[in-house]
Amino acid sequence: MTNKKISRRRMLGQALGAAAGSLVLPACRPCGQGRSTGTSKAPTVITNKHPVSPNEQIGVGIIGCGRRNSQLAIGKGGQGAPPEYARVVAVADLNTRRAAMWAKHYKCPAYDDYRKLLDRKEVDVVVYATPEHWHYLPCIHAAQAGKDIYGEQPLSHTIREGRVMVEAVRKHKVVFQTGEQQRSNARTRKAVELIRNGRIGKIQKVIAYNFPSPFEADFPPQPVPETLDWDRWCGPNPVVPYNVNLYVSRVPYEPEPTYPPAPAEQTALGPGWMSFRPYSGGELLNWGCHGLSMVQWALDMDKTGPVEIWVEPAEKLEPFVQDLPGKRDRGDAACSRTVINYRYANGIVLTLSSLNPRVGGGATFIGEKGSITIIRGSYECDPKGLDKDPLPPDAIRVYKSDNHMHNFYECVRSRKDPIMNIENGHRVATLCHLGNIARWLGRPLKWDPEKEIFPGDDEANRFLDIPRRKGYELPEQV
Repeated sequence: MTNKKISRRRMLGQALGAAAGSLVLPACRPCGQGRSTGTSKAPTVITNKHPVSPNEQIGVGIIGCGRRNSQLAIGKGGQGAPPEYARVVAVADLNTRRAAMWAKHYKCPAYDDYRKLLDRKEVDVVVYATPEHWHYLPCIHAAQAGKDIYGEQPLSHTIREGRVMVEAVRKHKVVFQTGEQQRSNARTRKAVELIRNGRIGKIQKVIAYNFPSPFEADFPPQPVPETLDWDRWCGPNPVVPYNVNLYVSRVPYEPEPTYPPAPAEQTALGPGWMSFRPYSGGELLNWGCHGLSMVQWALDMDKTGPVEIWVEPAEKLEPFVQDLPGKRDRGDAACSRTVINYRYANGIVLTLSSLNPRVGGGATFIGEKGSITIIRGSYECDPKGLDKDPLPPDAIRVYKSDNHMHNFYECVRSRKDPIMNIENGHRVATLCHLGNIARWLGRPLKWDPEKEIFPGDDEANRFLDIPRRKGYELPEQV
């Protein structure tokens, strides 16, 4: 088996945007029964639904019965919804074995096609944690069905995809929370407020972690599990022979809590789909979005982005093809050699050059009076004591949330915008996509964050979206 047919050369050879059309997928069958951030202004109110009564349980539809959704499920480890908020009323997964196990646990119907789940009136919200190339369709279809949405990060697989997702959510006036939990951490919120209120003075530069871009796979074919619809798992991409190292998210693969996977999935060795094109933007998307979310928040850039991107050295990132399972470091090293730089319109330069994993969930903000480094769930000041004095009563305050999933369900009830809304998620994902594109082209790029194009650069604009199989196209209108 080889994924060489989905190489960069193939993408460059096709124009921006796949053929427009309605979102019609292959026939399905059931397998079971039956608020402004950065100011003190209030969050935007979404008005298409009446607020849910505080005493009313919210019906949840789970899309993707894998490891991550098992962490986001009801009552799980503080990340999921408390049982008094919500209950699972339907589940869907392309692997009918997984879906059936979850359905048995929650005593609810199971489907191998999420659209059947969306048809159920008792489903008020959906929580999806699917492979990255399967984020856009559940989001768009759920919005069209009037369901509120908690969608895992990164928001999108392409920049164009993300914008269409934003349009769908806003047009149908549903609540959407992007799963970047660091926005709902008290310590990182304090760091952001210190930076926004000038505690380190005028920001001179920002340094974040240099995450690798995706690479490509050439694994030997394996038999497709009888319970898995591999054709549909491939989504908009060409169908390639199955290999468990593509199917699992990341390996060594941890068994899914409460709903253990099959032995082959537990023992798989290799990077997983999170490392590979065309299923992912690599660790720059999957991990980078967490740290770069802190950058966008602290710089007050949630509604915009950089205007220039360049890499050092100025050379194209050569394709790396992984053909041996269990050799993850080979691809990571090959795909993170180049340093990525972004310049915002205000002159601030963000550089992805750090190799200190402690800043992987944040960044170091360097100002005239010192620096603040946001790390995952906390921060550090240099010199120490920069955070000692409290902020004044008239200080800039950012959106306060102390539990990301609870914030989502509270907004489902109140119809307010959550802390990591669809636009914020799109802008962070776009920052990551731009870094990958700059690496693939190996030259300076100009970016228009309002029109979301590379002005006058046809070659770069081809990377705004991917070619798509028939039935998986992006719609012209949502």
